Parts: sequence; C-alpha cells; structure tokens
Amino acid sequence: MEQEMQQESFWNDSENAGKVLKEIKRLKDKAYTIQSLKKEYEDLEVLIELGIEAQDESIIPEAEASFKLLKENAESYRIETLLKGQYDRNNAIFTIHSGAGGLEAQDWAEMLLRMYTRWAEKRGYEVSVLDILKDYEAGIKSVTLLVEGENSYGYLKSEKGVHRLVRISPFDTAGKRHTSFASVDVMPELDDNVKVEIDEEDLRIDTYRASGAGGQHVNKTDSAVRITHIPTGIIVQCQNERSQHSNKEMAMKMLAAKLLELKELEQKEIVDDIKGEYREIAWGSQIRSYVFHPYNLVKDHRTGEETGNTGAVMDGEIDNFINAYLKQGNGV
Repeated sequence: MEQEMQQESFWNDSENAGKVLKEIKRLKDKAYTIQSLKKEYEDLEVLIELGIEAQDESIIPEAEASFKLLKENAESYRIETLLKGQYDRNNAIFTIHSGAGGLEAQDWAEMLLRMYTRWAEKRGYEVSVLDILKDYEAGIKSVTLLVEGENSYGYLKSEKGVHRLVRISPFDTAGKRHTSFASVDVMPELDDNVKVEIDEEDLRIDTYRASGAGGQHVNKTDSAVRITHIPTGIIVQCQNERSQHSNKEMAMKMLAAKLLELKELEQKEIVDDIKGEYREIAWGSQIRSYVFHPYNLVKDHRTGEETGNTGAVMDGEIDNFINAYLKQGNGV
C-alpha cells in the first residue's frame, strides 16, 4: 500500500512524469533508428542476392546508392553513441564574439551566426536569440543563442574556440586580403535538478531597454537583464523574452552554467563535455581556419579535418568537423 502511494505521488509530480516520458521517447527513437538500420541492411542484402541470381548488372548503381546511404546512416548513429558526457543530451547556450579585426570581425561573427543557424535548422533544432549586440555599420559584436534539441550541446561543444577567416575584404576598396577572428563559447543549459549555489549578495543585476526584435513591449520597457557575478566577474545578459522576470530566469541559468564550468576547471576535474581553453581571440589561437583567398579551404587544426567546399561549410555543412572532433576525443 505504501509503495503504491509512493508511485502515485511520483506520477502526480509533473516534473518527474515529464522526465520519464522524455526518456521513454528517447529510448523509442533509439530503438526505431536501430530497427531502420537493420531493415536497410536486409533490403540491400536481398537486392544483391536477387541481382546475383538473375545475373542482372543493372542493379549495381541502385545497390551502390543504397550502400552509401546505409553507411552514412550507420556512421551518424555511431557518432551519436559517442555522446556520453554528463550534459551531452542538454540544450546548448551558444555565444559568438567578434575579435580582432573591427568591421571585418563583426561581419565574420554574423557569417558564423548564419552558418550555425543553418546547421541547427537542418538537424531540426530550434534556435532562439537570447541576446544580440549589433553594430550600426556592419555585422554583430556578440550574440547568444539557445539551441534546443537532443544532443545539441554534445555536438556543439566541439565548436568552442577561436575561428579564423582569410578573405578579400568587402570593406576594403583596395581589394586587399584580410584576416578576421571570432570566438565561440558553448555551455549546456542546465536541468532544474542541477543545483548551483549562487549567493544573491554576490550579484549585481541591471535592467535596460531591449534593442532586439520583440514588439513594442520589449522595446519600450526595461525588460532586458544583465547580471554580474562580482566574485568572478562573469557577466551574462538576456533580452529575448517579453518580461523582465523571464529574462532574469534565463540569465540566471546562463550564470549557473558558467559557474559550474568554472568550478570544474578550478578543481581540475574537467569532464569531457565541459572542456576547452579560453584564449585570446587573435592570431595563433584558432581551432579552425576558413580560407576564401587565395584558395578555398576550411581546416580544423585540432583534428586535421579539411574540405575545399567553403560554400557548403558556410551553409551549415559542418558535421564532418564535429564528427572528427568527437571521434578524436573518444579515441576512435
């Protein structure tokens, strides 16, 4: 009787029920993926056997295409199994800062924003702008996104670091080649069950008028929130939501993730999914280079992964870089 009452209490708790249902859906999706891969393999096997029996060479192109698709799907699932970190399944809080290079770097930061937004959309992830600082001349100085979807943090953690661009400047009338830098920072959105102790007395909370989209209410009230954690100097801000309360709640989540990361670093117990070095956003510290002139090449300096199809990369085709990073981190 007591056990039944405990079970009833558990399911009456909407938070517990939501977590269980979410986990059930995740396991069902995983089972469906495995079954789909098995069916693709079996269909291909039957196709090849029929072709051999009939001595029909016309099935070769179809078999090759099916094999290629099966290989890609199996590799995608294999990469997903590498996401074993404590926070890999969480949503990602993703920040881009322009670095050395002035207008060039601000334009580059906006190009990266487009690239990552397209990558996320192709994966079916939802992207929300939490905070953005645009420049009146061109580009953006910084932007913070919330990328929602299973494993979004697990994949995007590979992008943390400095990204370098080499190109003929559209802002230089002399047509000279310029080098620009932008940094990417990634944190997991923490679940409510992850508790980070934050003393309210350590916080300075400022409100200001939101500058982004959001309708008349956002633009005419001091709904945006900036929180400074005085002991560490960490600053987070959010202006996406319509109310000051909602912006403060999201900013506190961002601060909690930052403090958790800092704690892991200080204790030198860095888990795989919260790693990366903070470096100056300038020459010599980049994790990846994007060269548009005098040749086309995108190269990751950590893994050696590279491609000459710069157009596809800027359209969000970055899975090869993410996969190479995850394989390297798991010794694959």
